[in-house]
Amino acid sequence: MENLIFGAAYYPEYMPYERMGTDLSLMKRAGINTVRIAESTWSTWEPNEGEFDFSILIKTLEATSATGINVIVGTPTYAIPSWLEKKDPSVLVVDHNGQRFYGSRQIMDIVNPTFRFHAERIIRKMMEAVRPYRNVTGFQLDNETKYYDSCTPIMQKMFCVYMQSKFGTVENLNRTFGLAYWSNSIGKWEDFPDMRGCIHAGLNSEFDRFRRSMAADYLKWQSKIVSEYKRDDQFITHNFDFNWDVDKLSDKQQDAPYSHGMQQSINHYESSEAVTLAGCDIYHPSQDALTGAEIAYGGDEIRALKNAPYLVLETETQGFKSWTPYPGQLRLQAYSHLASGACGVMYWNWHSIHNSAETYWKGVLSHDLEPGTVYDEVSRIGREFEELSPLISTFRKQNRVCLVIDTVSMDAIKSFPIDKNIDYNDVLHLYYDALYEMNIECDVLDVNALPAKLRSDDGKWNYDMMVTPMLYCVSDDTVKLIKEFTAQGGVLVSSFRSFVSDRELTVYHDRLSHGLNDVFGMHYDQFTDPGKMTLQGTPVRAFAELVITDGAETMEAYSHRYWGKYAGITKHDYKDGCAYYIACLCNKDMIKKVYADARKSAKLEHIVPKEQWPVIIRSGVLEDGAKLHYVLHYSESAENLSCPYDRVTELISGKEYNRGDSIPLGDWGVSILREYSPADDIHNEKSNSKSNGDICQVMCADDNTR
Repeated sequence: MENLIFGAAYYPEYMPYERMGTDLSLMKRAGINTVRIAESTWSTWEPNEGEFDFSILIKTLEATSATGINVIVGTPTYAIPSWLEKKDPSVLVVDHNGQRFYGSRQIMDIVNPTFRFHAERIIRKMMEAVRPYRNVTGFQLDNETKYYDSCTPIMQKMFCVYMQSKFGTVENLNRTFGLAYWSNSIGKWEDFPDMRGCIHAGLNSEFDRFRRSMAADYLKWQSKIVSEYKRDDQFITHNFDFNWDVDKLSDKQQDAPYSHGMQQSINHYESSEAVTLAGCDIYHPSQDALTGAEIAYGGDEIRALKNAPYLVLETETQGFKSWTPYPGQLRLQAYSHLASGACGVMYWNWHSIHNSAETYWKGVLSHDLEPGTVYDEVSRIGREFEELSPLISTFRKQNRVCLVIDTVSMDAIKSFPIDKNIDYNDVLHLYYDALYEMNIECDVLDVNALPAKLRSDDGKWNYDMMVTPMLYCVSDDTVKLIKEFTAQGGVLVSSFRSFVSDRELTVYHDRLSHGLNDVFGMHYDQFTDPGKMTLQGTPVRAFAELVITDGAETMEAYSHRYWGKYAGITKHDYKDGCAYYIACLCNKDMIKKVYADARKSAKLEHIVPKEQWPVIIRSGVLEDGAKLHYVLHYSESAENLSCPYDRVTELISGKEYNRGDSIPLGDWGVSILREYSPADDIHNEKSNSKSNGDICQVMCADDNTR
């Protein structure tokens, strides 16, 4: 992107009266250069079957074009019109709770032929309508797509066909998933049961994996249609979302859930083939609970999909009452997205809505539709983005640490939880947040991406350190790759419940951790509820493996009358690398202690700032090779940062600092530091030479005149 994208979702069809001219004028004044439109109102574009009315859409495109505002057009397929459900009730999804009723969004069966026929028709009609408009810079496919727990007869029939193709015979199927248990084995494919009653974790996970693939195929199907119409300079994106919950292992007191960890109902890595520009929706705690961790996690996962900048298509301005931002927080949040590698930030929504489900999910403008406090801060961000775009738009990340995630392991932990109140994402965020707060930046990689992304084409490893929180389900190929990574100098940090089962959730019948006993230098055959167990005086929560060392160093042993002879945290040198194993659910400070040691083993100390949260430093490089550092201050208390770099320019203020100089950080403040590089000398010499030449030409011209 040449310029940073800054914008909001805009729905004139929701407005209580005609005010498009006023809205666009306010947007332009606020520095908003892009709006996202059309994805939510299929019933407006096709009020009756086969009757199309794009008049509001065309009016919006013409008005934005005249105003100089770009547009992202969304395909309106995630909220079906009522006539479609009346025509064919089977378009509505049947989930584990039964038949859904019309009214809400995302209630359709994405593989239903009737739905697909009408979805394709509205997409094509819309694409034809918007094709002439040059200010349409890209297209969004659907909206926060998932499989919606579809258990419809069509979905289940497709799954049975898939299983026949994958496993061939029923004997192979029965053996793979252990279906003899409770008499669940089948003698012929015609007897394949309804998955809603399935009690086999592995088979349920296979069904979930299949349905995730159907969600990915649905996006690829839409992408193929859109590609028939789009120009070469237009992008295709999708707003991938995350789990929607609260972090039960944190102390954040929020009355509303927020974007929290990995999404179970679609695989982002698999689905990213459908887009040319990865995008996401990130909503997060605010006020005193604002840490930036959710912004950073979302960015680190979505950026890694294509190793490229991504677009934040939705984030909050006001939203719920607990999200009403303190002064300066909106600005800090916006720069936090850029610091993770985003090429732009867009808000949901431009205007607060006056009725229906999202009435009190407030936007840039409150219900009076007048500029207010939030609008003023958005305007400041817009002006700064516009001024800074030439200086920062080529920012790219180059992280040396990766954190591995896995939807299949998430399935397994859902079936076999370590505690009724703690899920996969809680542990994932515990391990991610510890990295984040220590300013150890990472790429979040899907386990399926490891063969392609763990090392480059020349065979060199792209990462020095790997973290695997609860990587329960691993293939032997993945174990072999991780073992090779460690043997050749990599540092591995793994948690409890890692390397337990194969990809079908069958527990391996050798010593745990499977295939890596020699790497970790330990094994275990028991795990327990911790009870009174502590680790360095701090209670262990929910789950503990009783580790027996086989050459590993015991970094921390349990304190307990009976379990005290077992290791809770181990470290082991393996060939040229090093492996750490955290065998229990301990607190974040203990994980940070392990990371601090692992950082030394990985020789990363020179690239990791010594500062820790609430001062977050996220770094990368510009196209010209200069290093750029975002300094993000998540605190209401002003403080000063001792400049950690030899020579920098603070791009917002234009001030220069040398190592050790005091850089002021206001409450919820931001600084952008561009390191001085040798290339600047060359640039300055050329500039000075050109300036001197210009002066000479002017002097000569003056002489000739005289």
